[in-house]
Amino acid sequence: MNFTMRLRLASCVFTSFAALIVGCSDNSSGVDTSSAGASSTSVAGVATSTGAATTPAAPLGDPEVGLTALGEFHQPVLLTYRPTDGLRYVVEQAGKIVIMTTEGQGGATALDMTDLTNGEGERGLLGLAITADGTLGYVNYTNNDGNTRIDEYAISPNGNFDRASRREVLGFDQPYPNHNGGDVIFGPDNMLYIGTGDGGSGGDPDRRALNLREWLGKILRIDPHASADAPYTVPPDNPFVAVDGARPEIWSIGLRNPWRFSFDRSTGDLWIADVGQGQWEEVDAAWAADGGGRGLNFGWSAFEGDHRFNADQSPDGVTQPIHEYEHVGQDCSISGSALYRGAAIPALVGWYVFADYCSGQIRALQIADRAVVKQVPLGTAASVTAISEGPDGELYVLSGGGQIYAITPA
Repeated sequence: MNFTMRLRLASCVFTSFAALIVGCSDNSSGVDTSSAGASSTSVAGVATSTGAATTPAAPLGDPEVGLTALGEFHQPVLLTYRPTDGLRYVVEQAGKIVIMTTEGQGGATALDMTDLTNGEGERGLLGLAITADGTLGYVNYTNNDGNTRIDEYAISPNGNFDRASRREVLGFDQPYPNHNGGDVIFGPDNMLYIGTGDGGSGGDPDRRALNLREWLGKILRIDPHASADAPYTVPPDNPFVAVDGARPEIWSIGLRNPWRFSFDRSTGDLWIADVGQGQWEEVDAAWAADGGGRGLNFGWSAFEGDHRFNADQSPDGVTQPIHEYEHVGQDCSISGSALYRGAAIPALVGWYVFADYCSGQIRALQIADRAVVKQVPLGTAASVTAISEGPDGELYVLSGGGQIYAITPA
């Protein structure tokens, strides 16, 4: 696949992997036919841990890091791991999950589902989450019709996925080929969180992101175990369970394309890198003590970043981003990201690390008292598709060209 990005912003046409995460400028309008944005709530729904929040324990100076090249993979979009033994998996957009060796190279193929998906543009195999006991894996992908599916697979002790065990957990149609989201992770509460884009085109033309009747433009939260009459269970403490006409699976609303998000392993805080439209990229934070995103409205498409966007969408009850940056220079699309909780770089502990796909700039935000204290550059890598967290809290940079790097001390 050619990873050279070619964007035609006005018409929202994409011809490379950049389409997975890069926004497009299109101010077409639509009519909101149902619910407007939901107001925020402080009812806790996520398990939390107490302690030092995200403030570094001591002033150690600005972090200085290097990038250590590991293996080459084909269209890597995510690195994740099995919690029981730290076995690392690389998700390849074309439809394979590859085991990473202890040396950081590509090893055996744990799952080949290339017959079920087409890894072009924004489509393909996009996410993977593994249960705490390491026995089940959940993949987020677009099928051969371009529609989103969340499937479950049994995982054997040697790390391979059993194709014969595949079970569809959740599925929904995509109205356009772009903005499919794709992340799927287990939260501190062992519930499955699913990131969905707003359905695509540009400017949220169908006004889906703030529409409680739509799954699109949201973070969903489910228990993936089957209930009596469904292939999954809706947690009874989801915020919109009792709201007439609302999708009960919804956890948070008002997102454009939350390509990558994460829960801080030390605090349970939810961090979202939401890809912007034509001018602003944003980082959203939802504090565990306030519910970890439960019922929050992150603003799209009433806002892009903290700037008013679609005037016909309600501005009420919006949780503004903790950080935004403008499309200047070569910046164009945020690639998330996680807080660093490793041991190799003490000065980086508690900093939020993210990158921009187009410029390749890797940056870190120091967070204290629920605000950004400062931003520092960490280096560059070509076409960063994701920054992923390993089992020990160390971070990895994935390049659309195939290279994976470990973030290491300078």
